[in-house]
Amino acid sequence: MATKVYIVYYSTYGHVEKLAEKIKKGAESVEGVEAKLWQVPETLSDEVLGKLGAPPKSDVPVITSNELAEADGVLFGFPTRFGMMAAQFKAFLDSTGTLWRTQQLAGKPAGLFYSTGSQGGGQETTPLTAITQLVHHGMIFVPIGYTFGAGMFEMEKVRGGTPYGAGTYAGDGSRQPSELELDIAFHQGKYFAGISKKLKGTA
Repeated sequence: MATKVYIVYYSTYGHVEKLAEKIKKGAESVEGVEAKLWQVPETLSDEVLGKLGAPPKSDVPVITSNELAEADGVLFGFPTRFGMMAAQFKAFLDSTGTLWRTQQLAGKPAGLFYSTGSQGGGQETTPLTAITQLVHHGMIFVPIGYTFGAGMFEMEKVRGGTPYGAGTYAGDGSRQPSELELDIAFHQGKYFAGISKKLKGTA
């Protein structure tokens, strides 16, 4: 049976969604892996989103918490808000109490990716604070470390992403993920899928 990797994200302006799409391609490059994109429910009204200038949501399906249990591995993506995950994603994780009580996510690999507004805006604090969610579910955190190689040491260009996972800088919202940031996202998808496949094979 194929290894199921779910890429579950929240994206206000599309930056995290672009990373998610590239991560999906990376995961699907591993033989025997099926990757699926999911969005978490929006908690803001259309009126508020309109005032924020947020574009319409894509047609990626909205996940329910119980559907998480179907995955063999899950990558969670979100923008940062004051150095932590956005409230929309926290609200979704807060709805996973039943999965926690029944330990349905325990032992599953999990990874993180994210978008921040500035270079000091949470590229490390956002995943670091998000790890608590994985720990309480007993999930196995899979960082990318420095497996991407020389690209992790790029100093001449602005680059999101850390050993915790792929990342991008949104700036004022107009900046889009760079080619290097997308390459790191592809690598994360491929790397994570390979580990998920190995873990499923030994289960």
